Amino acid sequence: MAAHALRLGFVAIARTTFDMPLAREVTQATRDHLAGAEFALDGPPELVTGPDEAAGAIHLLAPDPPDLLVMFQATFADSTPALALAGEIDAPLLLWAVPEASTGGRLRLNSLCGVNLAAHALARAGRRYATIYAAPGDPVALDRVRTLAQAGHVWRRLRGARIGRVGEHPVGFDTCRMDRDALARVFGLDVLQIDLETLFERIRTADPYEVDEVERDLAPRVDGLADVDQTALRRTLGTYVTLRAFAAEERLAGFAVRCWPEFFTRLGCAACGSSSLLTGEMVPASCEADVNGAVTLLILQWLSGEPAFDSDIVSFELEANSAVFWHCGKAPLAMADPAARPRATIHSNRQLPLLMEFPLKPGRVTLARLSETTGSYRLVIGGGEVLRAPVSFSGTSGVVRFDRPAQDVLDTLLSEGLEHHLALTYGDHRPALEALAHMLDIPVLRL
Repeated sequence: MAAHALRLGFVAIARTTFDMPLAREVTQATRDHLAGAEFALDGPPELVTGPDEAAGAIHLLAPDPPDLLVMFQATFADSTPALALAGEIDAPLLLWAVPEASTGGRLRLNSLCGVNLAAHALARAGRRYATIYAAPGDPVALDRVRTLAQAGHVWRRLRGARIGRVGEHPVGFDTCRMDRDALARVFGLDVLQIDLETLFERIRTADPYEVDEVERDLAPRVDGLADVDQTALRRTLGTYVTLRAFAAEERLAGFAVRCWPEFFTRLGCAACGSSSLLTGEMVPASCEADVNGAVTLLILQWLSGEPAFDSDIVSFELEANSAVFWHCGKAPLAMADPAARPRATIHSNRQLPLLMEFPLKPGRVTLARLSETTGSYRLVIGGGEVLRAPVSFSGTSGVVRFDRPAQDVLDTLLSEGLEHHLALTYGDHRPALEALAHMLDIPVLRL
């Protein structure tokens, strides 16, 4: 994930008829462990023991909601404060209860029973939440908080994010259909429709000095720029310059671009190279106006802190338990195998630049797809390893060995009728994806 600290709203709930000195002790210990794990903590410094303190916590946290709201049950309390906090602070919820030693004497905290009441009330209210039952310094608990906060960070960023949809998806590519109302309802996302011809006019008049600057910056990183059609090359770079400006003007987190056939037939270039450059700058651009694909890319890059790549699976090697992930030439340059220099190339069918050509670098990857095959959303999640291998087909490609048998992955892909675009990013982010799906109340399909 990105280097910034994950933000926790931390509210400790207690009732004064229990052991308040012990409640303060376990609360401070938990705060100390969370701070030591480099979380940024917001929230009231004192225990919340009544409606006035709960109102104060809401006043502190509601204007700028955290990545995760931790309701720490320092002692037993009824569900009133939990419902009040959850109702006013727009953040994913974690209920934390602490174990209590059996002494044969007084029940000093009764934390678990308090969380039980809060969980029941939230469930009846239709609210999603996660739970922890662990001592303050439990390392498994701290890892769980990190996973939930990472997922919550993505959940928060999705709300209010905007995606620019350039044109419509190609005829027969129902895998790239979108439901604007569902995207707004489930994720809080907005989609800005961008007319292709309007975009093309801006690309044709892109500032040549900006295009020159991009080409100068790209030349040391990509071989063969001088060997491709220079007019088409500059149109692709002008596309990048224009979409980058659109992103700044319209506050767009990413794009879903109708990359063919009009880029070739009306503009005289390939969109692929511009998508590679944008995605490398964490403004992902999916192919074929695939909005759900762009959402998947955003989720993966916000989890990993690195670019993501959406691709087709074009070949399976069942005995080797692997498959080829490929797209025309749009993977971000940061994913290039350092043993193979990226090269400028042309589209294999349309014979126009600019496409990037290189094999993906070896390493652990997470696979994902926001799928709408069933008419409602599912989050497809998988894992694997990119193997060092030469370019499988012209463009950008990687050979991925799956965690599961390749035959199972192929059977799932086809029997479930999944979309043909599947995204990947480096690292293992499956726990956070699972947590995000729970927060969004959408089912998970495991590859």
